[in-house]
Amino acid sequence: MSFVQQAQSARLAARQLVLLDRAAKDAALYAMADALLAAQDEVLAANRVDVEAAEASGTIASLVDRLRLDGSRVASMAQGLRDLAGLDDPVGTRIRQWDVPSGIEIEQVRVPFGVVGIIYEARPNVTADAAGICLKSGNAALLRGSSSAINSNRAITVALRHGLEKAGLPADAVNLVEGGRDVTAEMMAARGLVDVLIPRGGAGLIEAVVTGSKVPVIETGTGNCHLYVDAAADLDVAAAITMNAKTQRPSVCNALETVLVHRDVAEAYWTRVAPLLEGAGVTVHGDDATLGLVPAAVASAEGEYDGEYLSLDLAAKVVDSVDEAITHIQAHSTGHSETVVSNDAAVTDEFVARIDAAAVLVNASSRFVDGGEFGFGAEIGISTQKLHARGPMGLAEMTSSKYVVVGQGQVRG
Repeated sequence: MSFVQQAQSARLAARQLVLLDRAAKDAALYAMADALLAAQDEVLAANRVDVEAAEASGTIASLVDRLRLDGSRVASMAQGLRDLAGLDDPVGTRIRQWDVPSGIEIEQVRVPFGVVGIIYEARPNVTADAAGICLKSGNAALLRGSSSAINSNRAITVALRHGLEKAGLPADAVNLVEGGRDVTAEMMAARGLVDVLIPRGGAGLIEAVVTGSKVPVIETGTGNCHLYVDAAADLDVAAAITMNAKTQRPSVCNALETVLVHRDVAEAYWTRVAPLLEGAGVTVHGDDATLGLVPAAVASAEGEYDGEYLSLDLAAKVVDSVDEAITHIQAHSTGHSETVVSNDAAVTDEFVARIDAAAVLVNASSRFVDGGEFGFGAEIGISTQKLHARGPMGLAEMTSSKYVVVGQGQVRG
């Protein structure tokens, strides 16, 4: 089937999805979860082929980790679908309602986009997450995963489509788009067939979709996430947040990449944290002041403060004030998630007010910037743009709106 045929079939499926009530969509989500668990052996066998190919080609460890599935991760994917069934249906909910002097009544309600295209890299769990979120929000999904996960994505999609059919819904509500770069280009040019595109992956992928697409794009972003440890920080709290944000899962976009430490507490902070990081296998890349406090640190290279490591590496710098920390973040942030640890309300208030990011955290790990942790259920991604959606994108962010105007025969004078 060509991409155009897939998109047309998705459009027809979307016209059926918009009419479904919550009970029908929730039943389908449960059926999809059951089908995914029933196909676990096939999914894991397909994933092993992808992982072995990635390792043989020299793919870096962080990307192989994103690609790899096991029984626990498949179970989490299925649970994510069930969790979505427990969330309120956004479609048809009233955003606002009012009357005007003419006597007409106006309300703004949430409606599906229609057909959502998602272009993503490596992580096959996105296939289930995206399909579930699109279904619950009334959208048909065109899923364009990377070639590195093609076998995994095929097996997952087959299971999800089987679940849809068992629930009496059109299988074409979930479609895996295959092919070479020409198909990706076709997808980005499919204005009128695809209502919105969402890229999810590295900076190169996101930039290519944002600059090359004729279809409207919701931009998800990379996460060059910072932690500022203030002079008024509780250093035990700072140490715990540093370790969690850096080491719990370093290959994800909300992991810590740079720590900025106030000079007044730098020695005490690094005395606590450096042995913990070293024990976890983290390499600190520091400025001169940090090198004097962390014997195992290496000198930071030019441009090293500007990107994601997505690995057990951490950039570090000693600063003289909250203003210097904020200025550094403003110069290097990707606008994802930025954290301050301080017990000084004036400092935290200034940090929150001046930092321009999708999420600003006070005395909490950046790993909380996640749709599940926010109570949204499985997320479609973290948006770092400012139009339509910003931050974790759950069900509500996967809808648009329309105005419903009700009168009693009024005409405009």
